[in-house]
Amino acid sequence: MQLVAYVEGDTAECGAFRGASSYLICRRIKGLNKRHHVFDSFEGLSEPRPEDGSYWKKGALASAEEVIRYNLREFDFVEYYKGWIPSRFQEVADKRFCFVHIDVDLYEPTLKSLEFFYERMSPGGIILCDDYGFKSCQGPNVRLTSSLRNVRRRL
Repeated sequence: MQLVAYVEGDTAECGAFRGASSYLICRRIKGLNKRHHVFDSFEGLSEPRPEDGSYWKKGALASAEEVIRYNLREFDFVEYYKGWIPSRFQEVADKRFCFVHIDVDLYEPTLKSLEFFYERMSPGGIILCDDYGFKSCQGPNVRLTSSLRNVRRRL
């Protein structure tokens, strides 16, 4: 977060669970005139696709919205978007971002998160994909590996 504290734009988290990562993000941006946007179904994971392997099941990692609201109660700059990714993304389509934390564990929401936020990143901004490299998250590994190949071709 130190690297992007003074980069233009807001922050976002896709897949917030109970809010631990959002809490750390909010602690760092407090007082910097930024908003933090939390996207989560609060119903757990969506239906895994074949690319996701067999580790995750629909509904895993569910946590009530009230839990994250309680955990982030000290921050008055947090906005919550309840719904399946990417159903609520268009509500922030006009915003720029300095930091986006993607922690959605599955192929399809990882793809949709990358597609949406990549073009909205400020120069110097960071997209952190929490699930990359984990054997339990085969879908994001597949998605990110192919995305990184495409980014390299464009540079």
